[in-house]
Amino acid sequence: MVSFCGACDVSLTNMVDQEDVKLKAPIYSRSMLHFLGEFFDDDLEKTILRQRLLMATILECLRKEAPNVPWTRAGDDIYVGKLKVSVSIATKSPVSTLIHAGINIETKDTPVPTFGLEQANVDPRVLSGEVLFRFKDEMEGIAFARCKVRGVF
Repeated sequence: MVSFCGACDVSLTNMVDQEDVKLKAPIYSRSMLHFLGEFFDDDLEKTILRQRLLMATILECLRKEAPNVPWTRAGDDIYVGKLKVSVSIATKSPVSTLIHAGINIETKDTPVPTFGLEQANVDPRVLSGEVLFRFKDEMEGIAFARCKVRGVF
């Protein structure tokens, strides 16, 4: 998992989420905090579960950094009221599964009503470090939990 700040511009022709294509809902933000993860297994369902864990981790960190903001999560999206804070997708390549999550930093010119980290006075670098650290701990904890038990027959 890596993270960086930058723009986001996903046209319908490059869209992975077919529901967004059907709704003709491109993604655009002048500035987002991006999280990218690649997992070298073939299990998209497991990667969707990782994606949900990532989004829950981001939500926990947002609540810590800006406790007075009414952050909520619905599936793989984070909101403040009806304002969208995030975009997120899990998909599969020929050799791996992939996650992208983007958190709006600023909201000018977004195609849907959004809320950004600037509005909550959240430093994206601080949030990034906390999310990456917590997600790594979760993944290591999952690996340990899998290895510490004996099978039942």
